[in-house]
Amino acid sequence: MLRGLKKLAGKLHLWLGLATGLIVIIIGLTGCLYVFEAELRQWSQADYLSVPARAQPRLTLDRLLDSARLAAQGSKIMQVRVTEQQPGATVAMVTKDQRVLFLDPYTGLVVHRGGQDWLAVVQSIHISLLLGETGKAIIKWSVVIFVLMLATGLILWFPGQLRLLRQSLTIKRKASFKRLNYDLHNVLGFYASFVLLITACSGLFFAFKEVKSAVAFFTGSRISEGIVPATPVRFSGNEPAMYRQMYEWASLRYPGAGQASFSVRKNGELRLRLLFPYKWYRKQHTFFFNAENGTLKRYKLYPSFSRADKAEALNYDLHTGQLFGLPGKILACLASLTAASLPVTGFIIWWKKGRKRKPRTRRHRKLRLSLGKSAALPAELS
Repeated sequence: MLRGLKKLAGKLHLWLGLATGLIVIIIGLTGCLYVFEAELRQWSQADYLSVPARAQPRLTLDRLLDSARLAAQGSKIMQVRVTEQQPGATVAMVTKDQRVLFLDPYTGLVVHRGGQDWLAVVQSIHISLLLGETGKAIIKWSVVIFVLMLATGLILWFPGQLRLLRQSLTIKRKASFKRLNYDLHNVLGFYASFVLLITACSGLFFAFKEVKSAVAFFTGSRISEGIVPATPVRFSGNEPAMYRQMYEWASLRYPGAGQASFSVRKNGELRLRLLFPYKWYRKQHTFFFNAENGTLKRYKLYPSFSRADKAEALNYDLHTGQLFGLPGKILACLASLTAASLPVTGFIIWWKKGRKRKPRTRRHRKLRLSLGKSAALPAELS
């Protein structure tokens, strides 16, 4: 029975791997880079992520938005990020045409402008292959296939005899290239599979509503859409004035946030997030406004998170390894690199097997021709 299961798993593993190998390589390489997104961004953008802190007060958000709108030359501001915990941190604003403006919080001057940074491009490749919704569909179904490949890979890895277990857990570094390549695929794949299963399943949480529903089922709770305010809350004025009022209202009611961000969602809602210091799941308050008239539609506060809400708030840090600090990031990075290598080493195994069979097939054909069509091949060659 185990032999039959391994045969079926081997066929699935081979053909699914050949079908999605290139996508897995792309996901793995971009994922291992984006694990260290914060560190890489701090290193590559150090010149304009902050300015020297000053004793003077920072400009209000509406004045910063006015400056950004002038610099944007008519392009709508779609995202705003304010970092409160660092006095000299610049305020980042993203326009509809994907330009990013970094403003001095004390003067409103633009200290840097440009397109999406290279890390944002890496993230877009990881999520959608830069192909929009079509790319997102390709990625999410490739991840589903990758989970199946991890499962079939574990079946193939399991040794037929327990005495061979140690051999299946070690890489023979002084062996031939063929054996070394096999061990790199088999052994590294086994060790990385446990981290990769967590990474892949947490990625599916972003992509499929059904996964979120499953999490809600197993936690015995549901992911909340937010609370509708009992008393209407509305902000008036032009867009910069509304942003300022919303931000000040939320900050006064819920002080202590390290970062605040505005973003315009696809459905037209304006979302304000306040992110507070946290250890495990992300502690954030989220407010959803009608962008046209400034009315608060609903809100979610982290003290009232259900178990499913906490799982949702935990998922990003689980996916990127941030949940366990630097060791978790290093482990996630190494696992992603291993994932990118598996299609390569797997293809070499398949290719070598194919090349080995071809000479034997030609030899059989020559023997058949020489012995005649009705002659049978010797048993040891058939």
